[in-house]
Amino acid sequence: MNAAVVHSFEAPPRYATFAEPVAVEAEVLLDLIAAGLHPVVKALASGSHYRSTAALPFIPGVDGVARLEDGTRVYFGMWRAPFGTLCERTVTARSMYIEVPKGLDSATAAAIANPGTSSWVALTKRAGFITGENLLVLGATGVAGQLAIQIAKHLGARRVVAAGRNRKALERVAELGADAIVPLGQERESLMSSIHNEWTNAGIDVVLDYVWGLPAEATLQAIAKSRPQRSVSRVRFVQVGDTAGQTIQLPAAILRGSAVELLGSGFGSASIDELFKAVADFFQFAEKSQVKIDIKPFR
Repeated sequence: MNAAVVHSFEAPPRYATFAEPVAVEAEVLLDLIAAGLHPVVKALASGSHYRSTAALPFIPGVDGVARLEDGTRVYFGMWRAPFGTLCERTVTARSMYIEVPKGLDSATAAAIANPGTSSWVALTKRAGFITGENLLVLGATGVAGQLAIQIAKHLGARRVVAAGRNRKALERVAELGADAIVPLGQERESLMSSIHNEWTNAGIDVVLDYVWGLPAEATLQAIAKSRPQRSVSRVRFVQVGDTAGQTIQLPAAILRGSAVELLGSGFGSASIDELFKAVADFFQFAEKSQVKIDIKPFR
């Protein structure tokens, strides 16, 4: 079959032929319709992701929309190495897929499942987000961040602050439901001041962080130097991505001097059943709400 194949972590995947997958016991064969090209796919293909292995060659891709042998259209997110999802056919376990709602087209489902579920799980499971709370999204101009704004509003957020590095995209987030914006390209002190002002004006209950690095440092420092807000007893800082840096400097006094709780949300923070339940819930929301996101199909 034809596939994108990683032969070396020093080179991009190449279009090539690859051995056909054969389903074994408890597996199903899938005919791919669409697969998402997410940041995690690029990281795995380059060997830079924390779940990367040294086994080469392999087909990249972590999820997709496909048809079963009976024609049922499904979303799946688990596969058997070396078969990924950027190919014509792959295999997955019989319990590792869900049907795609009829009102959700395949390209959209494949594009939004990974970033949308990351936000859905981070908010509902890790942060325990509830109606009436305020959210700060660090990295709001990326796909996951844009979906996070819409999800938060669906969950009853009182106020959503969108912080991002892409100035042009940041100007459009109000259409998605953002109530305020914070440019992340500012100098450190200016960024801290902007976040401190948002804290002072309305309060922050949850921080959803897709960037880490300097923006995360500035946010944590802004929280630590602020006086307790309203009647909030804690601020849940949920770390999801690290596009601005893989490490930060975190003085111990920040944790001692604030009510911040550091949490992580990723592959290891929820069970497989929880993840697929989250995908199903997110798909229902996406089908009914017609989420606003730019999809770029490639054939």
